[in-house]
Amino acid sequence: YQRRVRGDKEEYEQKAAERIYAEENPGLPEVKVKRELLRARDHKVDLDSRLGKTMVVTKETPSALQGGYYCNVCDCVVKDSINYLDHINGKKHQRNLGMSMKVERSTLDQVRSRFEKNKRKKEEEQKNQAEDYDLEVRAMERQEEEDRQRQAKKQRRKERKRAEEEEAAGDVDPELAAVMGFGGFGGGK
Repeated sequence: YQRRVRGDKEEYEQKAAERIYAEENPGLPEVKVKRELLRARDHKVDLDSRLGKTMVVTKETPSALQGGYYCNVCDCVVKDSINYLDHINGKKHQRNLGMSMKVERSTLDQVRSRFEKNKRKKEEEQKNQAEDYDLEVRAMERQEEEDRQRQAKKQRRKERKRAEEEEAAGDVDPELAAVMGFGGFGGGK
């Protein structure tokens, strides 16, 4: 049962020679891997897609489908959302992504442009808020107008009903009504 290929022997000899050279010359700096500077995520972190769902987990269930949050970059499962956020913002995960924990320094022009952008955004929000307020005022006025119309309709209905009752009461002879023991037909309650 042979696993290695002949080319592997040469590769391992080269690595061994490099290690021996590094041990003999400890003053030489190690070659550092150049990593990207830390940058903002360009995607939304999905924390609630499987929230509230019930699933059966067996021994054969892949780790990506087990309970908790799976990180495919580091191939690990984290049990809750807070620890998952700590993990994806952590040093180990960022290194696996090929980034260092250093942030690019901003120039004065970048800071000024960011302030301008935020100022315009805030002005737009205030403008939209004023428009929303106008809509709210108009909606309130419309609601008040509908209430007034409802009250007027209710009043007209009462007046019509009262007029019908008076008309019905006028048809009955008052003496007959008194003898029978009631004031009128179809009267009030």
